[in-house]
Amino acid sequence: MRRHLLATVGARVVDIERPRSSLRPIKFRPSFPSIRKTAMGAEISAVERMGKRVVIRLRHPDDELALVIEPRMTGLLTLASPPDMAHTRMIIRLDRPERAAIHFWDARGLGVVALCQPPELERLSKRLGPDALSVTAAQLRASLCTSSRPIKLALMDQEVLAGVGNLYAAEILFHARIHPATPCSRLSPRAWHRLMRSIHDVLLSAIEAQGSTLADGTYRSPSGEAGRYQFSHYVYQKDGQSCLRCRRGVIARMKLGGRSTFYCPVCQPSL
Repeated sequence: MRRHLLATVGARVVDIERPRSSLRPIKFRPSFPSIRKTAMGAEISAVERMGKRVVIRLRHPDDELALVIEPRMTGLLTLASPPDMAHTRMIIRLDRPERAAIHFWDARGLGVVALCQPPELERLSKRLGPDALSVTAAQLRASLCTSSRPIKLALMDQEVLAGVGNLYAAEILFHARIHPATPCSRLSPRAWHRLMRSIHDVLLSAIEAQGSTLADGTYRSPSGEAGRYQFSHYVYQKDGQSCLRCRRGVIARMKLGGRSTFYCPVCQPSL
């Protein structure tokens, strides 16, 4: 999302709209009218990522702000036409004909949009763990080696590691050959190194493939293209299928923290 939205840098915000809808609303902080009034006329000076949030930096002549958008599970930001207007939660109108608007589309209304002053953005950053694309094995081990939590849940804790969600946590643990329910405290030093390499490899490959578009077909890149990483999934939503790596195991599903996770019992034996 961030890479595609870089095309909007330098554009000016002409208006921000919230389409009328009877669906569950997303959260705005502060209120939507306040965000609209403050952001109108601002120039987009940068587009950044903070964990699983997109940060659109806005610049007025005498002020700098950040529009922090958290898509959550079912949200996407698109420069193309959204999947439908019924679930379009916000439209940022721009002064560029070729990049006329940023649409925030969210099927389940779980997203959050916050307008932050620099001190608030800094406080948010400090609440997040190391970024998943740059985290080291030493950082992971130092944070988690005494924890009895299942490693799958720890990977999704944004205060421990910023940027990993449910789907990619399952794929990362498969590549690292670690059972998702393994207590963090039982991982060996070599396992922490395997895990770090798998985090980097899986996420970089997924970014290059523009993410994963699942069976519902709703996720797409900001340019309107479907993701391709779903064709590289080994375990996610493949329960009951033969493991593509070992050819002996059958992908299993289990619940951890109320979320489904998937693993190969042969490639990822429990300790």
